[in-house]
Amino acid sequence: MKALKAIGWLWLAFVWPALAAEPAPYAGPLFDTHLHYNVEAAEGPHPLADVLARMERAGVRAIVANSRPNDGTKALAASPATKAAGVTVVPFVRLYRNRADYDNWFRDPSIETMVQTELAAGTSAGPYRGLGEFHLYDSANANGPVAKSLMRLAEQRGLAVLAHVDDTAIQLLFGHAPKARLIWAHTGINGVPVARVRELLNAHPTLMGELSYRPGLTDGSGHLSPEWKALFTEFPDRFMIGSDTWVNQRWEAYESLMADARRWLGDLDAVTAQRIAWGNAASLFAVARP
Repeated sequence: MKALKAIGWLWLAFVWPALAAEPAPYAGPLFDTHLHYNVEAAEGPHPLADVLARMERAGVRAIVANSRPNDGTKALAASPATKAAGVTVVPFVRLYRNRADYDNWFRDPSIETMVQTELAAGTSAGPYRGLGEFHLYDSANANGPVAKSLMRLAEQRGLAVLAHVDDTAIQLLFGHAPKARLIWAHTGINGVPVARVRELLNAHPTLMGELSYRPGLTDGSGHLSPEWKALFTEFPDRFMIGSDTWVNQRWEAYESLMADARRWLGDLDAVTAQRIAWGNAASLFAVARP
């Protein structure tokens, strides 16, 4: 019996401090800055009521909406149910009418025409606030004529740009529009090293990082890796969270994705966590705190 008690005390001595040290997840509002409500979701298993309920349960109080085609974004913006769910929509014009546009938008003049038409029409939630998400699978295509023109348009009109590109393309895009407000989807594809992310943040004061699908962000337990925690501490006003609901499976996992973000946000001090979860995006798009 004494031996069992001794084992029990040893367990408490070594395990209890570790359990007690587990930080609480971030509990405040979330601003999802990379959300798609594509045709496959809207016309498939995720009608508007379903996606809004998922946002509400996850504590998401504002979204950057961009969808293929733009009908999904406009539906979110127009529905009284969106307001009833407590969700503010920040609409972006997506450059894709269909999947074929992914590989050719940067040189297709009809894309620029479509963007201009959408900007002129606006949405029920007000004017569009940005362009994207767009993809550049070859960074050289950042020099395509439509890519150049749309970056300059965004800079002139104060529109944010959500770009799924590599670090080379970031440099090229800023070359066309040095003062553009550029949101780097996933803060780089294929796991751009943290040192390179830091270099680009220092070089471009209007560059922001969006954190969905970011390799190396967390360790095996879902907590922040030391190098990312250090980067967030150094640049607390330059990052935002997102879900990237590009396929229906991401909608099915939506609440889990947001819970994952809350877990690693809990590893940060309260001020930095609030900025990344809500404040940075709210400041960028002038959205009031719920």
